[in-house]
Amino acid sequence: MNSQTQPIPAPLSPPLIGQLGAGPQFWGPGGDKYEFVLTGQQSGGTTFVLHATVPPGGGPPPHIHTRESETYFIEQGELCFTLGDEHRTLRAGEFVHIPQGTAHTFTNQGAALARMLVVFAPAGMEGWFAEVLVPVEPTDTHPVAYSPAQLDFMIEAGPRHGVAWTF
Repeated sequence: MNSQTQPIPAPLSPPLIGQLGAGPQFWGPGGDKYEFVLTGQQSGGTTFVLHATVPPGGGPPPHIHTRESETYFIEQGELCFTLGDEHRTLRAGEFVHIPQGTAHTFTNQGAALARMLVVFAPAGMEGWFAEVLVPVEPTDTHPVAYSPAQLDFMIEAGPRHGVAWTF
């Protein structure tokens, strides 16, 4: 078929040009810092992009996304990913795609910061980050410490956002 016989769909959202450092930022419980780069509202629901800075020892507990697939692009440092029963260390320049329904986690086992771009498709996971994580304040110089009650809230909020914890 050529473009004369097949209708071209209308865009779900307008093109958007942005810059790292301009989006909302949140502290994760392991000292990770997450910045919203592109949200579902901006992408017509197709994509959520997150920029993550992961300190030594950082990373989330094991979990499964029941609604989204994720792709991680390692920009700096290295991260150890657990994908089901497989363990792989990824370094700058490498990526991993994790299909929806796959148990996974990552940990920075090195001595330096790791940075990565994370793409969720479709969008929606940003709701969990915004609901449960602590916003980074302009005066913050170090990650915040999470209380046991905050950690319990993170776990409790998971199913509302399609996250099943596997620990």
